[in-house]
Amino acid sequence: MKNNKCKICRRQGVKLFLKGERCLSVKCSVIRKPYPPGQKKKRRARALSEYGQQLREKQKMRNWYNLRERQFKNYVNKILSSRGKVQDPSSLLIKVLETRLDNVVFKLGFSSSRSLAKQMVSHGHFLVNNKPINVPSYLVKKGDKITLKPNSAKKKLFQNISAVLKKYAAPAWLEVSADKLEGKVLRDPGPQDATPPGEISSIFEFYSK
Repeated sequence: MKNNKCKICRRQGVKLFLKGERCLSVKCSVIRKPYPPGQKKKRRARALSEYGQQLREKQKMRNWYNLRERQFKNYVNKILSSRGKVQDPSSLLIKVLETRLDNVVFKLGFSSSRSLAKQMVSHGHFLVNNKPINVPSYLVKKGDKITLKPNSAKKKLFQNISAVLKKYAAPAWLEVSADKLEGKVLRDPGPQDATPPGEISSIFEFYSK
């Protein structure tokens, strides 16, 4: 699985941080092998067609948020079907993707990657407004509180989480308490709060065809 995830980043030519802390080390495959898997180091990459470029942007964004094709396509198509009613489709897509519970758990610092955050949520380690939620795609909203379950805090997976959170700086739209092992959504996230690797306009063009 490690190599498969590293190949995704190499194929897209950009770090997607799919392996958490490993992506920040010298062991990162994008640093050691900055060329697509299966391609010789010195071979010049072929120029992409317009469709190929749009596909690449879509794949980068989908993998960045650790989503299946069907999930990601549904999000985009729902926004596309609301054109005329939505003033800024790109901002709405960012808001939806950023407020997924698995992404929020990651952004609050409880996990080192979105894939791990998805597992944590699926295994029922978190409460939203004191209610257990084990659906990674659950969308949080302004004012929601995300809390690590007391029993989960005792597990090996979270044994150093308080110390980690004390050193962690959450995004401006979120607030995290290392003592309470709790996070809060302060406001809706916007494009300024996210640094996705894909060009969103190209993604909408890809699915519009």
